[in-house]
Amino acid sequence: MTKRFIIGFLALAVLVSPVWAQSERDFFKIGVITSLSGDLATGGNVTKRGYDLWAQAVNEAGGIEIKGKKYPVKLFYADAQSEPSQGASAAERLATQEKVDMVLGPYSSGVTLAVAPVLEKYKIPMITGSAESPMIWKQKFFYTFGTIPPVNFTGATPIETLKSLDPAPETAVILGSNDTFSKATAEAFNTAAEAAGIKVRKFNIVPSGQDLTPFMSAIKVLRPDLVAFGGHDEELINLVKSLRQIDYTPKALLMHYGVTEPAFVEALGKYAEGVLGASVWTETVHTQSDLLWKDAATYAQAAEKMFGVPADYTQAGSSTAGIAFQAALQVVGAAPPLSESDREALVKALETLDIQTFYGRLKFAEEGDYYHANIGLRPLTVQIQNGETVIVGPEADAQAKLQFPMVPWQER
Repeated sequence: MTKRFIIGFLALAVLVSPVWAQSERDFFKIGVITSLSGDLATGGNVTKRGYDLWAQAVNEAGGIEIKGKKYPVKLFYADAQSEPSQGASAAERLATQEKVDMVLGPYSSGVTLAVAPVLEKYKIPMITGSAESPMIWKQKFFYTFGTIPPVNFTGATPIETLKSLDPAPETAVILGSNDTFSKATAEAFNTAAEAAGIKVRKFNIVPSGQDLTPFMSAIKVLRPDLVAFGGHDEELINLVKSLRQIDYTPKALLMHYGVTEPAFVEALGKYAEGVLGASVWTETVHTQSDLLWKDAATYAQAAEKMFGVPADYTQAGSSTAGIAFQAALQVVGAAPPLSESDREALVKALETLDIQTFYGRLKFAEEGDYYHANIGLRPLTVQIQNGETVIVGPEADAQAKLQFPMVPWQER
């Protein structure tokens, strides 16, 4: 064998070996991009719990069954570090180096918007179990889906619940942190308040991570019935602390994501009581399913057993993202590794998916402003009562009456 032939052979082996390795794989390789560090790590780790719980449940059942054979799933994590640019780099790495079959997506909308074009380029399907900004779905990414409806789909419900009270709030101040999701949340609250005839005395987008006490002091002068805020985890907790510091208790305090996250009540204790939020799932909703968990309560029990903390709608939505891939793969009937045509077929299967899960109905929009977002769920108004998240609206779903007005901080 000549030296030239050996060199040529080795070069060919380098070129074909990744393809050969892919063809021999007998498991689904799933990338996960979420924020495991940085400002959004709390929410990022909530999504991680959801993805991990799904993978464990699937593998305990032997894997995803394709044409009579079961294939386990393996998750390959990439930390977005709470930064869109890092998320995009992670997507590039998972696509080109790890050669994943599909991706379970980021916690935040900003990171999702950075990741989606990269995966679009490499034609890799992604389902996010968390991101809620309407900007994602208006981009109409072919390969991107989400199990949680956009905030403009859910955000009006708490306002409508408040407006149904007698007497109802008459005035509001609405703020949002300056990031993709939070701005969209504040805008959804503002639009809903104006439609409900609630006078918005101030609408403002504030810098992310800003000390909210000066803003709350200015709001105290206006004395609105309702204070509504779009933000993330720590910002929501700090908002309550700021209102306590200036000793102002609005009649209603409305947020969105974070209220249902166990860390919110843990951090605030009795001062979390009465805070309102929007959700699409709690462990008490009535659902029925044949996939992994038969209902919401069964899922909640499994989550509590594995992690020692209650599941919120984001964790549940993340587990449902895995179920969506699982169900669609069975429709396609494609074994790993997935070819480009397999991945395109997987997208088509996701588009026609209409199933009942422990989370509720899973149905992705095929057109319009909600393109590829889940539109099968019914938005809920929730409130913290006795340390628990309870449904207080719409009336047909309510577990308890909405507590209004809030009990002043000093009387708790």
